Amino acid sequence: MDGKRQLGEFLRARRSQVRPEDLGVVTYGERRRVPGLRREELARLAGVSESYYARLEQG
Repeated sequence: MDGKRQLGEFLRARRSQVRPEDLGVVTYGERRRVPGLRREELARLAGVSESYYARLEQG
């Protein structure tokens, strides 16, 4: 199961490096709890469900 953990770490690391404004994602307010994109935003851009993307990240 080490591969699933590594995949989750990779996805989280990449997601934190992408800024919403770089991809034209609309943000509401200045405060964000996470660096980079939220899971929901990335799932929408990737064309997958939020729950599926969350499961990928969580292994």
